[in-house]
Amino acid sequence: MRLPDTVKVVEVGPRDGLQNEPKVITAATKVELIARLGKAGLKVIEATAFVSPQRVPQMADNAAVMGAIERLPGVAYPVLTPNLKGLESALAAGAQEVAVFGAASESFSQKNIHCSIADSLKRFEPVIAAARQAGVRVRGYVSCVLGCPYEGNIQPAAVAQIAGILFEMGCYEISLGDTTGAGTPEAAKRLIEAVSARVPLGCIAGHYHDTYGMAIANIYASLQCGVAVFDASVAGLGGCPYAPGAAGNAATEDVVYLLNGLGIATGIDLSALIDCSIWISAALGRSPGSKGARARTGLPSPAIEPS
Repeated sequence: MRLPDTVKVVEVGPRDGLQNEPKVITAATKVELIARLGKAGLKVIEATAFVSPQRVPQMADNAAVMGAIERLPGVAYPVLTPNLKGLESALAAGAQEVAVFGAASESFSQKNIHCSIADSLKRFEPVIAAARQAGVRVRGYVSCVLGCPYEGNIQPAAVAQIAGILFEMGCYEISLGDTTGAGTPEAAKRLIEAVSARVPLGCIAGHYHDTYGMAIANIYASLQCGVAVFDASVAGLGGCPYAPGAAGNAATEDVVYLLNGLGIATGIDLSALIDCSIWISAALGRSPGSKGARARTGLPSPAIEPS
């Protein structure tokens, strides 16, 4: 299949990337990060999550962040809303796009959102209906699509079934999350083939973690299948507390470098994005996690960085 001419990059750093950080991050830092990402040309920036502050303390300032960000023309600022309470809070804060998140693994669903897959889908139904009634678009996430830390391999057919249900409920786009980062290019291709039988290819997004260094390879394989939307996190920030050993998301700057090399348009300024990566890494007190930022700064790769 011919590679897409353009690709939409969904920046998840301010939410997925920061939500598990142990160090308290101020709302002002998050707002500045979102502003820098917007100025670098990102058109979709996941801003925050309206979740329980007891479970995800890093997102407790969600309303403050939403109230302080400068909303650039043509830029979407979606937020995560796991239930009706979260949706109501998000709408009150001015959210114009939301997302719900499920899992393809029963064990992971219980660990992450404390209910079965079937119950999670029942929970999402009124959320999606209420959001659409309010004129707000809904995106759907499916976790553990290429492996589960508790169950091992996940069958593509199981992922396709859940993705199909979310799409039929009204999610305009389904993001397939390799939460453990265990996926490989051929497995990614088989997954997309199965899911695209239930969800139109143009409504599928790839969300790859880099635990085994396969995120960029999996994105390239997905491009070959016709996928043209990918989630990524500046500086490779992220991880999951319920997936032991899982690394962060594919670094946005590394994804953009790949796409530039393939002649695929993104509208993103790679130099400005790398500057943003270096800035947020310094704010977090760490070295940048992306290959692109490390190349710019002359740092060694994490595998050989001195302790």
